[in-house]
Amino acid sequence: MRLDRSALDAHPLPPVTNGDKESKGRILIIAGSRDVPGAALLAATGAMRAGAGKLRIATVQSIAVPLGVAMPEAMVVGLPEDRHGGFAAGADEQLGEQARKVDAVVAGPGMAPGDACKAIAKALVSGKAPLALDAALLHALQPIDEQRSSPPILLPHSGELASLLDCDEKAIEGDPIGCGRRAAGRYRSLVLVKGPTSYVVTPAGEVWTHEGCTPGLGVSGSGDVLAGIVGGLLARGAEPLSALLWAVWLHGEAGAALAKKIGPIGFLAREIPGEVPALLPRG
Repeated sequence: MRLDRSALDAHPLPPVTNGDKESKGRILIIAGSRDVPGAALLAATGAMRAGAGKLRIATVQSIAVPLGVAMPEAMVVGLPEDRHGGFAAGADEQLGEQARKVDAVVAGPGMAPGDACKAIAKALVSGKAPLALDAALLHALQPIDEQRSSPPILLPHSGELASLLDCDEKAIEGDPIGCGRRAAGRYRSLVLVKGPTSYVVTPAGEVWTHEGCTPGLGVSGSGDVLAGIVGGLLARGAEPLSALLWAVWLHGEAGAALAKKIGPIGFLAREIPGEVPALLPRG
């Protein structure tokens, strides 16, 4: 199936209603490391521009205060870090507790790989909150045996998908849809296979093809913004498949809008979220 605006009519987002910040959903962004602090900011901005109401960020201690200043809309929780600037061992318990307080979780952008990642991924998958996983946590994720009430959303590029499937990256490039289906089944998840042409794949084998990416979206931080948009829609109450389909389309259309204003390349990931509100349904 082709993923365009008309295809989204079968996957509506929750209506826009009056209400306080709680009514628009609470989101937790688990992201960032000492070397990549900005990923948390990009994901959080994407989530808020997608309409989430209340923002909580969990990150490593050394960047918590600067991140809170840069994102004054957020409650920021700083956790102990290891010598590499990533989450220290034992973070899974604290992050699992934080995840129980929110309506949706995005985890992985900018996180440093390390021993804690496997336990963090397991703790989040074991929880009940709608969940999107990216980056370092995809390398640490183990096959999921039990069906969650809300299937996780996985956001791998080809290297991360190869890690999920224990295969060579060339196999992903040769058969992205087949590999996406294998990953969706193995992890009981919705999978976005990223690329110039992207594919949304369900555990049942359904596929949506999105070809609307402008070259400028292939830039550092763009995937972090996409993860945040997914999470913001989940926090608002969108079904996981609807959230993923809409996020891919919104991300692509935001890039197209910036390409018209700035040029086909040269815009920054931080500029993508600002285009999203005008693209969202108003009803």
